[in-house]
Amino acid sequence: MKKLIALLVSLVLTLTLASVAFADTVTIAIPNDPTNEGRALLLLQSAGYITLKEDAGITATVLDIAENPLGIQFVEAEAAMLPNLRADVDYAIINNNYALDAGLNPVEQGLLIESADSPYVNVVSVKEGNEEAPETKALVAALTSQQVVDFITNTYGGSAVATVAEPTDGYDATVDYDALNGTTIIVAGTPVPHVEVLNIAKDILAAKGITLDVRTVTDYVTPNLMLEAGDIFANYFAHQPYQDNFNAENDTHAVTVAGIHVEPMALYGGKQADLAALGTAAE
Repeated sequence: MKKLIALLVSLVLTLTLASVAFADTVTIAIPNDPTNEGRALLLLQSAGYITLKEDAGITATVLDIAENPLGIQFVEAEAAMLPNLRADVDYAIINNNYALDAGLNPVEQGLLIESADSPYVNVVSVKEGNEEAPETKALVAALTSQQVVDFITNTYGGSAVATVAEPTDGYDATVDYDALNGTTIIVAGTPVPHVEVLNIAKDILAAKGITLDVRTVTDYVTPNLMLEAGDIFANYFAHQPYQDNFNAENDTHAVTVAGIHVEPMALYGGKQADLAALGTAAE
């Protein structure tokens, strides 16, 4: 009889502990903008935590989740706000420019991180019709220079990786730099790493008498609207899938003229310091 009672007590304790383990839903904050939400969900799918519908593409949302065995609760928020939300959720998947700006490094602090062959290359865009303008060529040559490649490699420690295959010396031999002397090129970018990279290009262009007026923005919508309105000549803040989707949804005309780097997206701890909450639930 005593053995039976002990067995029942043990069973009750086991069930109680199991219910406690599942009592609190795991919460993950993710970007709410097209492509970046899908990008975050694809990261979770690659780790085996969720399964998306077969036809879900890069613009997938939580409505495209086919299987969510852990019962993860997703908190969709503006990408720029995610670093501030970490304290209120278990985890947050944050775009790297906002992560770096908040003092987070995906290589050092990311609990999950995109693979090195990420297709989300950050690009320089101009408005349609300016692709062959001398200002565009001068800007592209500066941003695809060896100086910029070295700066990205030496500064960001893998949290941003240059994708320039054939770096320039900073200049384009087809451009008449004397004719551009005294010209101002206005470019918008998010703070880290884009504005920091633009400041390297700024010094390169200054040597030819060209002023690069760098405008800092803190969201993903404003720089494309500024470009469409003609308030800036170029922008450098987004990856290619985002730009393609933004053009399609807003009838804007941003054209990519160069890919500069990739920034791996990562999942960071909020209330949780490691993946144990996800791992326990998965078991």
